[in-house]
Amino acid sequence: MAVIKRILAVFLAMAVTAGLLCGCGGTTTQNPGTSDETTDSSRADRGNEITVGIAQDLDDSLDPNLMTAAGTREVMFNVFEGLVKPNSDGDYVCAVASDYEKSEDGLTYTFTLRDNVVFHNGQSCTADDVIYSFETCAATSVTSAVVTALSAITDISAQGNTITITLSAPNPDFISYVSSVYIMPKGYTEQSTAPVGTGPFRFVSRSVQENFILERNEDYYGEAAKLDKVTYKIYEDNNALFTALNSGALDLVAHLTIDQVNNLSNGYNVLEGTMNLVQALYLNNAEEPFDNELVRQALCYAVDVDSMLELTAEGHGTKLGSSMYPAFGKYFDPALAEAYPYDVEKAKELLAEAGYENGFGFTITVPSNYQPHVDTAVVLVEQLKAVGIDAQIQQVEWNTWLTEVYGNRNFEATVCGFDASTLNASALLARWVSDNDKNMINYNNALYDETFAQAQSAADEAEQTALYKQCLEILSDTAANVYLQDLADFVAVNPELQGFTFYPLYVIDMSCLYFAD
Repeated sequence: MAVIKRILAVFLAMAVTAGLLCGCGGTTTQNPGTSDETTDSSRADRGNEITVGIAQDLDDSLDPNLMTAAGTREVMFNVFEGLVKPNSDGDYVCAVASDYEKSEDGLTYTFTLRDNVVFHNGQSCTADDVIYSFETCAATSVTSAVVTALSAITDISAQGNTITITLSAPNPDFISYVSSVYIMPKGYTEQSTAPVGTGPFRFVSRSVQENFILERNEDYYGEAAKLDKVTYKIYEDNNALFTALNSGALDLVAHLTIDQVNNLSNGYNVLEGTMNLVQALYLNNAEEPFDNELVRQALCYAVDVDSMLELTAEGHGTKLGSSMYPAFGKYFDPALAEAYPYDVEKAKELLAEAGYENGFGFTITVPSNYQPHVDTAVVLVEQLKAVGIDAQIQQVEWNTWLTEVYGNRNFEATVCGFDASTLNASALLARWVSDNDKNMINYNNALYDETFAQAQSAADEAEQTALYKQCLEILSDTAANVYLQDLADFVAVNPELQGFTFYPLYVIDMSCLYFAD
């Protein structure tokens, strides 16, 4: 362990000047401390507006139905809303709808459109816009779980401000999918470059790889945002991002590592939550030797997750044993984190049984702008040496990772984290169905496919929950990946800025933020 710590210390010392990460979400808050000095810039200089530093650009298209990156959803949460939307408690509350009802048989949902909802382009929101939004989402969304849920709609109609949706079969999670149908003006064709929604902030401008600017929606139906303007400053160069943070030029940066927190030299408040993601060593199950279940199980035994958490985050973070994180309370099973206790000899036995007595080599491809994933990979490389496995790290730019690893599945292994776009188990588990277009690890298990399909069609919530838990057990038993942790999320905030709230999803609600008097 001492050797690993020395190697990681050297690596992290380099990373402090090289950068920050990008991650996902949040759920609890506390203040582990503040840095020693005060920020250089003042509110008087900048007025009622903030600058947020982010470590990667948004998706090429800003159309909410085409979002793929968690970072894009994090930002666009402030621009778009559905009939309902999630709150910080993990509940769904009315948004564009003022209320809704579900029939006793679970087949019919009736929504009442809120009065005086106005799109950012000045157009009044009508029931026709709602129907258009559902039809458009069903036809274009890249999120297959949402498309599947919407395919069960047999009829959607409106009478005045009342929208009625009829399903072919009950779905206990349907309301969560409704939240992912962002209400857009019918006939508007510029969503990809100039997005228009109903949220508390409206889009102003975008400069690719430079900035993304929002301003307060003065016509918002609900409580108005306190801030006048939010500028997201994009730093592809992580050294520049950390320098800007330390200089006081930024008001908020999320997803710092503990090492970066410890090396902040400016007067930020530092808040701690969780990223609400599943970090793992994701293995391409279609590539040798990871097409062998015994090999994958051996890797699980060869990794000391407790030590990894201590080395990379001073013990912060939550151990995971499958594709679920704690914010999904009823689905999360902490016992799965202990399914593969650290056991070098057991790992060697399994490798020998699989025909790899002398080990093997492979490459871990990691997006270079996600510092926690890079740090984790460094520890994994050292730990795997104990069982004769020679792993090498290949850092690539985010766009390269997105295209080659995630899109083309051209990789052996990668360290990354997957978050959920909605508060239901399917948001994390659908991707591992064998024919899912987002199944980037090429996982193929007939029992998993069958169990997931049963969960999707279950009308009873308790039955559905039990089936989703079975899916998690299958992923664990077959060692689909080497599951690691839900990362701690450290957020640096201007000490004059109040109201930051962690959500159980990967979003930052800018409407909650305000400057203290």
